[in-house]
Amino acid sequence: MILEWIGEAVAAGSREDAACAAVGLSARTLQRWKHDPEGDDGRAGPHARPANALSEDERRRVLAVLHQPEHHDASPKTVVAKLADRGEYVASESTMYRLLRAEGELVPRGRARPPVRRETPSHRATGPNQVWSWDITYLLSPVCGVFFYLYLIVDIWSRRIMGWAVHTEESQEHAAALIAAAAKAAGVDAGTLVLHADNGGPMRGGTMLAMLRGLGITPSFSRPRVSDDNPFSEALFRTLKYVPNYPRRPFENAAAARSWVERFVVWYNAEHLHSGIGFVTPDARHQGRDAEQLEARRAVYKRAREAQPSRWSGPARRWDRPAEVTLNAKEHQGRKERPSSTKRTTAATPTARTAASDLTEKVDRQGPEKAQAVHRADNSRGATPRYGAILEGRYD
Repeated sequence: MILEWIGEAVAAGSREDAACAAVGLSARTLQRWKHDPEGDDGRAGPHARPANALSEDERRRVLAVLHQPEHHDASPKTVVAKLADRGEYVASESTMYRLLRAEGELVPRGRARPPVRRETPSHRATGPNQVWSWDITYLLSPVCGVFFYLYLIVDIWSRRIMGWAVHTEESQEHAAALIAAAAKAAGVDAGTLVLHADNGGPMRGGTMLAMLRGLGITPSFSRPRVSDDNPFSEALFRTLKYVPNYPRRPFENAAAARSWVERFVVWYNAEHLHSGIGFVTPDARHQGRDAEQLEARRAVYKRAREAQPSRWSGPARRWDRPAEVTLNAKEHQGRKERPSSTKRTTAATPTARTAASDLTEKVDRQGPEKAQAVHRADNSRGATPRYGAILEGRYD
């Protein structure tokens, strides 16, 4: 049966090693079973009831003790201690936990809210104005402990800054006004844009959420206390604060901060060759001019290789154009990667992931008569790009 399930998963698009991992097999074991004409799941499960297992009367007695008024709000660890003080032993605490779990009675007790596991927010963009990310960062002021606040919106597909503002306080009203203006300037249609942010007050305020509903913008939020869930905004803030001409001293006032950010945004959108989008400018990618630009680069490299092939020991640079960008790609969860990485990765297709999931569900439904339990394992060097325009004095 296991061989049949793995065959179905592979036919649906899953890799064989991934299907084997889903049912707790090694690929080598699967090959051995395939070579056996009668081969199937050769793993042996338990054949007999353990000699020291509790009898049904003993199970009922342990549960009766746990259901007593003095124990029903106590953990098994506390119960065994109380019983020992009275000179009684009924069962070990691990046995009590096992029985409570089997009866569905192992639930959080007390007034504290039980822990909630939240899914990592993930969104895919295949073009501009589909997924925006925004956040607020501090800019130093002359007064210690007082800051200016930079509001910044970025399109994750093109990395273009879609809107910005500098204020002297954090406010959901300022944020709502900025996002509404940016959406209007970009001509965003209702129901087409996802706006991702962290869990700050201005992001979740009633005024902000009401504005988003009115414009037909879908809000998305990071998990609580997980800063990595908003990587594009965080990466942009790092770029902003590590450019060579970022002021070494605090901004004199909000007007000075706005003036500097305005020049940065013009440079970043129109001149900065972004590594995450093929070393083209965000404006070029946002407007669709990057495809022709990258094709021209490929032609240059082709001519250079044809002119002097002896100097090329391997394939020429591909100058790929990223077809899509994913916010918190599920294939990469659990690994910290900068969103601007140019490393090429091969992600499993949705069909393959579905096939592997279906295989796991089959094993879970059938139970482990023969199969064992399913096994699952659930900055850069900090250098900034070469800012030619800055070093030449055109951006100061």
